[in-house]
Amino acid sequence: MKPLVRAVPRTVWMLGFVSLFMDLSSEIIHALLPLFLTTTLGVSVAVVGTIDGIAEATASITKVFSGYLSDRIGKRRPLILLGYGIAALTKPLFALAGSAPVVLGARFADRIGKGLRGAARDALVADVTPPEIRGKAFGLRQSLDTIGAFAGPMLAIGLMVAFANDIRSVFWFAIIPAAIAVLLVLVGVEDAKPNSGDAQARSPIRLVDLRRLERPFWELVFVGVVFTLARFSEAFLILKANAEGLPIALAPLVLVVMNIVYALGAYPAGRWSDRAPAHTILAAGMFCLILSDLALAALHGIAGAFVGIALWGTHMALTQGLFAKLVADNAAPDLRGSAYGLFNLSTGCAMLFASIVAGVVWDMVGADATFLVGGAFALLSMLLLFIRRAPKARVQELPDQQ
Repeated sequence: MKPLVRAVPRTVWMLGFVSLFMDLSSEIIHALLPLFLTTTLGVSVAVVGTIDGIAEATASITKVFSGYLSDRIGKRRPLILLGYGIAALTKPLFALAGSAPVVLGARFADRIGKGLRGAARDALVADVTPPEIRGKAFGLRQSLDTIGAFAGPMLAIGLMVAFANDIRSVFWFAIIPAAIAVLLVLVGVEDAKPNSGDAQARSPIRLVDLRRLERPFWELVFVGVVFTLARFSEAFLILKANAEGLPIALAPLVLVVMNIVYALGAYPAGRWSDRAPAHTILAAGMFCLILSDLALAALHGIAGAFVGIALWGTHMALTQGLFAKLVADNAAPDLRGSAYGLFNLSTGCAMLFASIVAGVVWDMVGADATFLVGGAFALLSMLLLFIRRAPKARVQELPDQQ
């Protein structure tokens, strides 16, 4: 019997490596951006939260249109290529930025690129993967993505040493992996082949067709929105560690630790989600987020901060790939792009609200209060999960593939 990972289609592997290199580029910048904004450009934490919230909401709104468009034209690859191309073109803007509005503009354009590619990419993963291994496929892609997300901050630390803490020079270096990601899309990613002549002849979907998204999908959206209210930007993790004494040059260690935990857990969590009830895994992820917020609020010092950061990575491993799988499981194949877009629009608006509130609470009350508020939202989402029960993935009984 072949090893299990070989059952994952080549396109999924390639999309994983594309995500790896783009995240490598993005996290070189994002690991230093909150401190670049607060120390170099002199803005408040509330402004940092607002910039990140607007950026993520922009990505989510864009996913609505890109997801619907990818369904309508029946092609995913063009939007994936366009999205990664725009993101690559924004990287020089961070190095050139002399004010917060320029950073906001760069983040805005970068997140448009993310929005264009995100829904189409997730829909393509679902298109090319058999349902019985879909959780593994999303977990694998997420793991490769997250390897880039922790390798980027590690590289940023080395670059800060090499460039004598010159953040702008580090930002310039981030252009290289972004260009590699675009090249990999060009040479290695293909659209799914139609299963039959009927599939080739199907008509483009219409807006009215979105009514076919049924109650289980909308219940999933509801759970996702409430949960996202507890998840503000990771920029606050960087600011918290710095406030506890972590030097600026070592600030990327925050994302290194978080994403190592995330990467190690994403694939096992994906395999688990192919057999276990969805609400069980989501509840475990929410519980880890509650523990993370409590640790970040109550455990002071650098060590305490990193306990909370590691728990934050654990909750992401348990929940992010699972949400992507559940969207695919609760939408018809020809509506998957649109479903991802609608889900991400809803959770993106929640992320904007959460990040703005977190920044305001930080400036007015303090860092500890910010994480306590986040923990309260996480607890609320867990209670609502058990009241409403998140939609279950379509679990199939399979023979042992190992």
